[in-house]
Amino acid sequence: MTIRVRLTALSVAGAAALGLVTAPAIAAPNPQADAELVSVFGHRGASGYRPEHTLASYELAARMGADFIEPDLVPTKDGVLVARHENEIGGTTDVADRPEFAERKATKVIDGETLTGWFTEDFTLAELKTLRAKERIPEVRPNNTIYDGRYEVPTFQEVLDLRARLSRELKRDIGVAPETKHPSYFASIGLPLEPGVVRALTRNGLNRPNAKVAVQSFEVANLKELNKSLKVDLVQLISNSGAPQDFVESGDPRTYADLVAPEGLKEIAGYADVIGPDTKVILPVKEDGYLAEPTPVVADAHEAGLEVVPYTVRAENNFLPKDFRSSEDPAAYGDVFGFLRALLETGIDGIFADHPDIAVVARDDFAAGR
Repeated sequence: MTIRVRLTALSVAGAAALGLVTAPAIAAPNPQADAELVSVFGHRGASGYRPEHTLASYELAARMGADFIEPDLVPTKDGVLVARHENEIGGTTDVADRPEFAERKATKVIDGETLTGWFTEDFTLAELKTLRAKERIPEVRPNNTIYDGRYEVPTFQEVLDLRARLSRELKRDIGVAPETKHPSYFASIGLPLEPGVVRALTRNGLNRPNAKVAVQSFEVANLKELNKSLKVDLVQLISNSGAPQDFVESGDPRTYADLVAPEGLKEIAGYADVIGPDTKVILPVKEDGYLAEPTPVVADAHEAGLEVVPYTVRAENNFLPKDFRSSEDPAAYGDVFGFLRALLETGIDGIFADHPDIAVVARDDFAAGR
């Protein structure tokens, strides 16, 4: 499968009829109909508009035109995969306000970082289902807080069920891009993520060539193992600093910077199909906060046979390079269209976005030469 999506006249008309794209994107037919377009990944759903990793967030992303929805996966105590950005859930659920779980508060070392809070691996699924999600960054996204307390923590199976239902309703295949979080850590405590991922995809008929699935990891070893069991695309995530945790633990001296050098990309192409770099790996930000010249990473990855899907574009000033900020207000929207265009001009194949509707409009305008 290619990460890029094919836009056909039927899909444009269907999207318009269903109200999936905003007016600027459907003002005129796309002249590149039936061409491959950059894919939009709803990062943690439509997390710019709803608390992240909730079914409401994923559903909104799909209805906004996202090609993929992205659940990060962590396990419960009883081994069920659930969607949370981190296994520490003090900042994304109301667990801190639940006296019945006060004694579960703990301090752990996760990938070398000491964290204090509540962790999914200390809760059964039944216990976790009594919690309710809340906005992770209320100071930047205060509007999202009106949804605090409305949604459960979803299981991976519930996300896959939603994907299937929306694909039928919207008459287009909604992709899913699960990320395996902290795989070395979870393997070390006897809750490996990979068997559950393989079982779920297989059980749902998605472990097959050309399935619209992309499994991600910041580590390397678990992707190499998954490559033996999965027939779907694998995504090597690339931070703009540091090294894969499995490299750190095994004594491998290489860093993420080594992985995006030509020789590293050639190795990645042996077990994965896509790299998912931080946007700064493609468009570096100087010490003064402004963009530097683009790196050769996109071209080098394409030369190695890899597609490139950077993360994460967010509309708020707080997350944009200074070139694209509208004011000093961190929560105000900046020139996110300008930043998206700068990324698209590098030749990327997809983009992770917290505001997928904006990314869809930017993608379609760019493809149409607008």
